[in-house]
Amino acid sequence: MGGNKVSKMEKVYNLKDKTLKFVDREDELDCFDSPRAEMSCGHAVTPMSLTNWCRRLLDEGKNRFVCGMTDCNKEWSYEEVCKMALLTPEEKEYFKKTMKIIPFLLILLCKVPVVRNDESNLRVRCQVCSKKKKDFDFCWQCLKEWKGPHPRSDRCENDGCYSEALRTLRNCPNIIFESVIKVRGCPSIRACPTCGSLVQHSSQYCKSIVCPRCKVKFCFVCLKIMTECTETSDPYEPCSSGVAPRQTSIPVWHQQ
Repeated sequence: MGGNKVSKMEKVYNLKDKTLKFVDREDELDCFDSPRAEMSCGHAVTPMSLTNWCRRLLDEGKNRFVCGMTDCNKEWSYEEVCKMALLTPEEKEYFKKTMKIIPFLLILLCKVPVVRNDESNLRVRCQVCSKKKKDFDFCWQCLKEWKGPHPRSDRCENDGCYSEALRTLRNCPNIIFESVIKVRGCPSIRACPTCGSLVQHSSQYCKSIVCPRCKVKFCFVCLKIMTECTETSDPYEPCSSGVAPRQTSIPVWHQQ
């Protein structure tokens, strides 16, 4: 599923579009700094945050687009997602193809539905196929027979297998804080250490940020919960533990 190429361009709403309801509040899926519009469920998004959220749902094996906000189970139609996410032709092709694959959830040999019990590991075993071919494991992301070491949450070693979210974390530029002094080499996009949502800092004010999805306040620099970070450093100064490296896996949210 992750092998399809998708657009890397930054998408922004046209403020002259009268069919959209623009709102003056934070993006409630991520923290992208551009005009926000309201979804049918009432939550505010940008086209980039909505694209990333829906792509993540597909990568997790889901074929329904549901709001990611706490206590909101509103389902969005594919048509609404296309419009509000400003999907490019390439992204529409990727979404449609993936949505067709997921209901059958695979698999090369038996096409029996499979549930992934460990969301932090892409390697999944098909019990039916394992009876025909000993210990048949496949990659949840590209749906091919597993190659390489495990457990892994980023990719297997099949050609073309990758996570779009991890690619974003790997390739995003570094941020230059306007108010936090002497911090260098910090990526401009982070995965929330609690729920895994991609979050972008505005570069203003202190180094803390509140995740729009799980509402946890953490340090954008060291990725510790903010109360833990401020035990040893000021919100406007470098962290005592330094800058956390670029993330190579997406945290899984274990909701209580």
